[in-house]
Amino acid sequence: MTAHPPGHVTEAFEAQRDRLRAVAYRVLGSHADAEDVVQEAWMRLVRQDEATIGNLAGWLTTVVGRISLDLLRSRRAHPETAYEQEFANLVVTPDDAPAPDEQVALADSVGLALLVVLDSLTPGERLAFVLHDMFAVPFQEIGQILGKSTGATKMIASRARRKVRATDRPAGLGGGHREVVQAFQAAAASGDFEALLRVLDPNVKLTVDTPDGVVVTLGATKVATGARMFSGEVARHRPVLLNGIPGHMSWCSDGTPLSVIAFTVIGGRITGIHIVVDPAKLASIHLPAPDRAGEEE
Repeated sequence: MTAHPPGHVTEAFEAQRDRLRAVAYRVLGSHADAEDVVQEAWMRLVRQDEATIGNLAGWLTTVVGRISLDLLRSRRAHPETAYEQEFANLVVTPDDAPAPDEQVALADSVGLALLVVLDSLTPGERLAFVLHDMFAVPFQEIGQILGKSTGATKMIASRARRKVRATDRPAGLGGGHREVVQAFQAAAASGDFEALLRVLDPNVKLTVDTPDGVVVTLGATKVATGARMFSGEVARHRPVLLNGIPGHMSWCSDGTPLSVIAFTVIGGRITGIHIVVDPAKLASIHLPAPDRAGEEE
């Protein structure tokens, strides 16, 4: 039978929930995973003897950190799981002048850019950077999560900080991003293999969400070899944002969604290509096809 903690413990947890969710999201880069981690932390609190918890906020941060670290390490061992989560919820909006209710989404793109950079860190580096630099968690507490000394933890965080500062942020919605994507599309259409390699990062990740599951292709050579999938004729298309990343959505002549593609560009090269062709997921996108006359190039 599940124990029910005293009311004051429940209230204290709820007071920490938003902060815990923010910590987990920045460590994991997934709202759904962050919610799961916070819920698991609550379940562990329910089973914990209150008398053994000296500092509830610190205890919860440690628990959320450990669960998140385990999940990060699991993703490294099974990368397809992370991609499946990435496409669990599609948010597709027109990539044009923002309406008032789109301002928040565009503001979040700054956070999205940092999350892409954090993906380049090891699980330990990411956890140390997020907890210390974003949430001011002491190195001693972070070291307990990582199983490292305070000194070693400082070195891990310092290494992560150097990597973050040295890594170019993903290109935003300006011309630089679009120029790279246009160069890729032109090279794909003409079958220019060398031109494709020039705009693809050597470790580019191509992710295709199909009716049968998520298919991941790694490396510029493999992606360039299969680039003919980008050169097909589509009846209609328009610029969109897929989960905050600029790309294109295309429709068949009858207005049925055909695909949505988004490109992540860092340092003038494409580091990620995300494609959704699963009809079930495309059907959930309520974005009308443009008229031919009004179609944007």
